[in-house]
Amino acid sequence: MYEQVSHAQLNAILDRLSPEVSRADIRHFYTRLGANFYGIHTLFNHLYGQRPDAAERLGDLVERLARAYMDRPEELRYRDMARERDHNWFLSQDLAGMALYCDGFAGDLAGLEACLPYLSELGINLIHVMPILACPPGASDGGYAVSDFRDIDPRAGTLAGLRQLAASLRKRDMLLTLDVVVNHTSDQHEWAQRARAGDQDYQAFYYLFDDREMPDLYEETMPEIFPETAPGNFTWDPTLGKWAMTVFNDYQWDLNYGNPRVLVEMIDIILFWANQGADVVRLDAVAFLWKKIGTQCQNEREAHLILQLMKDCCQVVAPGVLFIAEAIVAPLEIIKYFGEDAIMAKECEIAYNATFMALLWDATATKNAKLLRRGIQNLPAKLDRATWLNYIRCHDDIGLGFDDNDIRASGYEPGPHRRFLVDWLTGGFAGSPARGRPFGVNPRTGDARISGALASLVGLESALEEQDPAAIDRAIEQILLLHGLILSFGGIPLLYYGDEIGTFNDCSFLEDAAKAGDSRWIHRPRIDWERAERRHERGTVEQRLFDGLKRMIAVRKTIPAFADFNNRELLEPEDPRLFAFLRTHPALTSDAVLVVANLGLEPVSLDLPKLCNRGYFQYGQVRDLYTGIIPELAAGQLIMPPSRFYWLTDQRPGAFL
Repeated sequence: MYEQVSHAQLNAILDRLSPEVSRADIRHFYTRLGANFYGIHTLFNHLYGQRPDAAERLGDLVERLARAYMDRPEELRYRDMARERDHNWFLSQDLAGMALYCDGFAGDLAGLEACLPYLSELGINLIHVMPILACPPGASDGGYAVSDFRDIDPRAGTLAGLRQLAASLRKRDMLLTLDVVVNHTSDQHEWAQRARAGDQDYQAFYYLFDDREMPDLYEETMPEIFPETAPGNFTWDPTLGKWAMTVFNDYQWDLNYGNPRVLVEMIDIILFWANQGADVVRLDAVAFLWKKIGTQCQNEREAHLILQLMKDCCQVVAPGVLFIAEAIVAPLEIIKYFGEDAIMAKECEIAYNATFMALLWDATATKNAKLLRRGIQNLPAKLDRATWLNYIRCHDDIGLGFDDNDIRASGYEPGPHRRFLVDWLTGGFAGSPARGRPFGVNPRTGDARISGALASLVGLESALEEQDPAAIDRAIEQILLLHGLILSFGGIPLLYYGDEIGTFNDCSFLEDAAKAGDSRWIHRPRIDWERAERRHERGTVEQRLFDGLKRMIAVRKTIPAFADFNNRELLEPEDPRLFAFLRTHPALTSDAVLVVANLGLEPVSLDLPKLCNRGYFQYGQVRDLYTGIIPELAAGQLIMPPSRFYWLTDQRPGAFL
């Protein structure tokens, strides 16, 4: 009965679109809408059914979906249909991504298009272009304080230029990832400006209060995101004469998804960028979408319902487009952003593996895998049709959100251990070669995160300054080791621009008053293309890193076991300096690969028969797929060099049959 009501409402909405829209002309849209409308109606009714305008807003949503489908270029519709036929296409081992700021990497969109051969040379086939939408100068939060959701910052280029870039990427079989900031807008956005002018419809787009009574209730349980630079979660706006919820910065107003008009607008915006050519949409700050007094205002049930609605609507208009959940939260929470279905991702197909990233930095500092192994053991299993985005560095800071129980079980005390990590990665601990900087220091709790470029954090910058050949070799090996792990862990590896040539901290941000208070700008560099050219000079740091990563990416694409089908088994070497896991392909048992890394600074002996006790690697030869070398075995003992990794395969005929 309920389904009949929802479809009756659907038909009434569609009738209003006729004769403007011919159902025969957009039959794929109607088929998908019919398949998804019950879910859309149910979710919408759960969130907004008690409102008198619920039916009107739902009708508006369906009309927006129809118009977005009509605006979708034919080439993208064909791509949608191909991906519908191969719905696991993004789980293969073929993808290797890079995140980059357009201005720092290539100046603008035209410059980025000119640099595509460089990225292809490295083996990159997924490019995350960091935010390029219009933002107020000096109050952009690195592009995440958007003042116009449908236009590009003129310094980056034009919409036509973006469509040209997307077309060039498609010709190269490369994917484009774009950001949509779903939690907030700039206070200079048209909606905020209308709210300031007294328009009550647009004031309802935000959390605005006349006095501190409600803000104080929220503040009782809400944490501070940027305690150094933006303490608290509300900002007084003198023009409006109200308190605005500003979880991130005082110039970023949080959107109120309790208002269905906000949801409809944001879904329309997501589909707009899908129609510009985005293959993947990164949804920023999804954990914050629903605010509720008495909670931390993160990871609320309604936030997940909103994402499910966004995904259902995208499945109707652009089913070939994937969502990335930007939710840097605890492992038990992040797994929920894939969705609740037993197999299919019904929210976001991809999520940042921030836990793995932070654990890798712990292992880099401690020179052992104790906490890394325990943290991965407790990482919840993901859905079958979902995958991780594995990374070492990104535009953001390094957080230390490990589980305290895991820290204790690894032999550390949580508080002192986190302080050690901050000290080590910022060079404050005796013997540390790292050049990071603290970020987000909370004076009340002493908590802090870390900023810094990969090459500076592992000691390559200091080693080159000191002209220490052994330290240079060690830092290069660490960079390659970390990438070897994210490329083999299972999921999509995401490199960060500049890391492929060992780019250091960029301290020029201190000369810009708008950036000087945010140490994250230290790892948002401008690429030195003269340095990049040294990748062709044998023996240079740039050549060793670039060619090492190039080979690693190329080899990864040939290893079926590195596809992501929940086919990773964590192993437990006796030596705490070793981290190991076995990758097998569900249909190709002969292609198992043992990934093992020595995170210490001394050689370590590994007992292969004991590690793999089911017949793997017990006799004969093993070969490292990355280097092609055949390491020597003595009675099954393998010597692992320091700061090195192997992708090992058994060379015995029929070893895995």
